[in-house]
Amino acid sequence: MTDPQSDKPTPDASRVNPRAFLMREWPYLAILVLSLFGVAYTSVAQRPMTTYWLALAPLIGIICVVTRWQNTQSREMHLRLIWTQALHWGAVLMAMNLVFVADVGQMMNADARALSILTLLALGTFTAGVHVGAWRICLVGIILGLGVPAIAWLEQTALLLVLVVVVLIGMTAPLWWRDTKNIKQTANQTSP
Repeated sequence: MTDPQSDKPTPDASRVNPRAFLMREWPYLAILVLSLFGVAYTSVAQRPMTTYWLALAPLIGIICVVTRWQNTQSREMHLRLIWTQALHWGAVLMAMNLVFVADVGQMMNADARALSILTLLALGTFTAGVHVGAWRICLVGIILGLGVPAIAWLEQTALLLVLVVVVLIGMTAPLWWRDTKNIKQTANQTSP
């Protein structure tokens, strides 16, 4: 797969420039943020955001076209890029609509629907990246796909994680307090 952005380091590669990184990678980061926001909001609100998901899929398709537009040479290639992405994301939208159909929606809670939609977006994003030959879009699809089991695990173990954090704080806070108290006493004893 090829990508218009070079993998060769720039002269300023030794310094990390967050602004340059954000300017270069914003479309991919936007896809990740918008997708994860949709899952988080759906989990909190406990109701499906059908319009949000149905708007996000074409937006990802537009980002796929925009990121590959410069690499296509002719008008025919531009049209082919547009049509293949339109058909691809149209199929993803149809699959999403099936999840929101009343009979299917009644069988799934809001969390399960959100994770199903995220799975469809992950698959659609990955395969769109394969179609347009953009490894960064494929990577976003992989990250979204890995997010599905991670989100499900976090939702199931959130209480356990909170309990572990509280226990760790409860165990380390007295030790930290004792150490800082000893350090202060030692500093007071050594000072004239």
